[in-house]
Amino acid sequence: MTDPRFPKLAKLLVEYSTALKKGERALLDMIDVPDEFTIELMRAVRAAGAVPVVEVRHTRVNRELLRQTSQSHATLIRDIELSRMKRMKAYIAIRGTENANENADVASDLMALYSRITRPVLNYRVNKTRWCVLRWPTPSMAQAAGMSTEAFENLYFDVCTMDYRKMARAMTPLERLMRKTDRVQIKGPGTDLSFSIKGIGAKMCRGDRNIPDGEVFSCPIKNSINGRIQFNTPTLYSGTKFENVCLEFSEGKVIKATANNTKRLNEILDTDAGARYTGEFSLGFNPYIQNPMCDILFDEKIAGSLHLTPGQAYEECDNTNRSAVHWDMVLIQRPEWGGGEIWFDGELIRKDGIFLTPELKPLNPDNLR
Repeated sequence: MTDPRFPKLAKLLVEYSTALKKGERALLDMIDVPDEFTIELMRAVRAAGAVPVVEVRHTRVNRELLRQTSQSHATLIRDIELSRMKRMKAYIAIRGTENANENADVASDLMALYSRITRPVLNYRVNKTRWCVLRWPTPSMAQAAGMSTEAFENLYFDVCTMDYRKMARAMTPLERLMRKTDRVQIKGPGTDLSFSIKGIGAKMCRGDRNIPDGEVFSCPIKNSINGRIQFNTPTLYSGTKFENVCLEFSEGKVIKATANNTKRLNEILDTDAGARYTGEFSLGFNPYIQNPMCDILFDEKIAGSLHLTPGQAYEECDNTNRSAVHWDMVLIQRPEWGGGEIWFDGELIRKDGIFLTPELKPLNPDNLR
C-alpha cells in the first residue's frame, strides 16, 4: 500500500516547486528511491500534462562508476547527459542512500576529474531549467540526525510539505535588504569575518529549488573577504565527513584551512583555482530544522544558521568565481551553539539566531511554524 504522504509531496514538487505545464519535459533523477514514490511522481507529472523522463540510479553502482573513471569516460558521460538535459524544461532529483560515506574510498583526484569535466551538466541544469532537489528519508539519515527511523520520516514529511507560500512572503523583506546591502560582518566564537555583497543581488529559496527550503542567499564580492570563520556543524563532501572546519581569508582567498582531516580538506580546496574563493553566502531559517544531520540540503536551512561556500558561484548572484567545487559550510548561531551576530552596513540584524528588525521578525521560528 502506498504511503498516503507520497501523493502530497509529489503534487508539491510538480505544481509548486517546478510549476510544470502541459507538454513540458521533466527529468526525474531518482537515486535509491522506492519505486512506489517514483511512480507517484510520474503520475503527478502526467496529471499536469507534462512528460516524465525517468533515470533510476543507485549509489553503490555510482561508486563503482567513479572508482575507475577517466577523462574519456567522464567526457562521454558529460556529452550524453548534457544532450539530454538540453531537451528538458524541468529537473527533479530525489537522492536517497543507505550509506552517506559510500564514496569515501574513491580517489580524490578521480572525484575532482569527474566533477570538473561533468560540471557543464550541472551548470546547464541550475541556470537553464526549473529544478528542485531533495533527499529521501533513510535509516542512515535518521541515524545521522540521532532519531528513530519513524520519527525522522515524520519530521521529513512535515518539513518537506510545510507552507512554503507563507515562508516566501516572510522572506521578501530579507531579500530586499540583502539586495541593497554593502558590508556584511559575521561575529561569534572563533569568528570575525567581513566582506561586501554590494551589487551582487540576493535570491530567496522558497521551496522552488530545494525541499526542504528556507534561506536567502547572496555572494561575497570575490576579493572582499577578510578574517576568520569557525564552523560548528559537521559537513560531508565527496564521501568524507569533516568537523571543526576553520577557514582564514585574505583578499577573498582561503589562505589557511584546518579541520579534523586537514589534509583532505586542503586537497578539495586545491581542486582548481576557484575552490579557495567563495561562491555563496546565505542565511537559513527553517523552523522545523534545528540540528545538523550531516546532509547539506537540511543543514543549510537550520534555524538561526548561515552558510559560506568555497567554490562555484550561481549566475543569479554572481561574483564570477568558477570551480568544480561548491561546498556549503554551516555555522549555527543560536545560543546553545555558541551564539553569534550578523551585521549589515553597521546594523545588527540577527543576534543568536533571532532576527531583530521589525520587517525581519516574521522569519523567526515562532512566526513561521
